[in-house]
Amino acid sequence: MTTHGGRRGQAERAAITVETGYALCSAAFAAAAVYGAVAGPALLFELPGGLERALPVVGAVLAAVLFPARVVSVLVRFRHSSQPSQPGRTKPDS
Repeated sequence: MTTHGGRRGQAERAAITVETGYALCSAAFAAAAVYGAVAGPALLFELPGGLERALPVVGAVLAAVLFPARVVSVLVRFRHSSQPSQPGRTKPDS
């Protein structure tokens, strides 16, 4: 159900599906990039023991925080952009 009591049309359902897929894919990419940037040096170079163990953990924590934050931000932005500025008005000059 939409906010104005009607049923969602096929185009609206497709837009929601596409936006959800985009949110998940972009969040996975961002989380992987952050993990790689933080943990990469520990995997590629020989670092002091504590740092070599800490960087992958810090990278995983940052990625785990970034993933849901990105998904929520994309979906909230989509929801706000799909809302009409003046509900009930369909013509720009009304």
